[in-house]
Amino acid sequence: MYDDNKMWDIIVVGAGTAGLTAAIYGQRAGKQVLLLESGIYGGQIVNAPEIENYPGIATVSGYQFAMNLYEQATGLGAVLENGKVIGIQEKASNWMVQTEEATYVGKAVILATGAKHRRLGLKQEAELTGKGISYCATCDGAFYRGKTVAVIGGGNTALGDAEYLSNLCETVYLIHRREEFRGTTEAVERLKKRDNVRILLNTVVEELIGSEGLEALRILDKETGSRQQLKVDAAFVAIGQEPDNQAFDSLVELDESGYIRAGEDCKTQATGVFAAGDCRTKQVRQLTTAAADGAVAAIAAVEYIEEK
Repeated sequence: MYDDNKMWDIIVVGAGTAGLTAAIYGQRAGKQVLLLESGIYGGQIVNAPEIENYPGIATVSGYQFAMNLYEQATGLGAVLENGKVIGIQEKASNWMVQTEEATYVGKAVILATGAKHRRLGLKQEAELTGKGISYCATCDGAFYRGKTVAVIGGGNTALGDAEYLSNLCETVYLIHRREEFRGTTEAVERLKKRDNVRILLNTVVEELIGSEGLEALRILDKETGSRQQLKVDAAFVAIGQEPDNQAFDSLVELDESGYIRAGEDCKTQATGVFAAGDCRTKQVRQLTTAAADGAVAAIAAVEYIEEK
């Protein structure tokens, strides 16, 4: 139910790394922060077995990292409510944020809805995620040092992942369903010079093989129609990401892929509404950049509130 008597300073939509960091900075600035999350707090990083690329933390599980952020934010006084936001409207220079079950009012809003990795849509994909199936080479590549891996995709992310992994792994198979890559020619040429990179074009992955962990991929050569089983220790899926910003398309400007247009200051076209983390248009999507966005957005929101 809508409560006229409760006015939040900052409402953060999404409780991943960016959202929780925004809550920490907002609370430390003396503002009351409400977090709205439709799933589990922590975002995608919860599924990471280990994190080894966050400055100052040698290694930590994704679950523990998320728990630490959550406890820090709530320990400072931030409130987390479960609910999927279905709309945001301006009301008397404030913002009404509507979920499927309730409506909340805030002076400023930070959109930190993140982005989810596009899945292959194959049987066992969910079960093998974190057990050989990964969507982040820079996060998990080091766990397969000296082993045989595959990268699935044909854009710049896939090409970059293959190049990165070729410095760590014994063999890297780069599997793309089309005849030509969508990434830059320069990146393709660099990969062709790597002795341990095997490029498989016009090839699709039909099946993931393994029970306790990924053991092999069943692949189809679209030109010849032949099938084979490719033994790998891991497969890194890089076929794009999917933002979840449709509920805000009348509020903020979205790019052609559905990401929120916002600069490094995290400001959107709607005054008092900010975008942080993977949900906004940006080049690099990592834990560190998500945390940085959360801090920037929260500071900007605090300044906006104090200048009202």
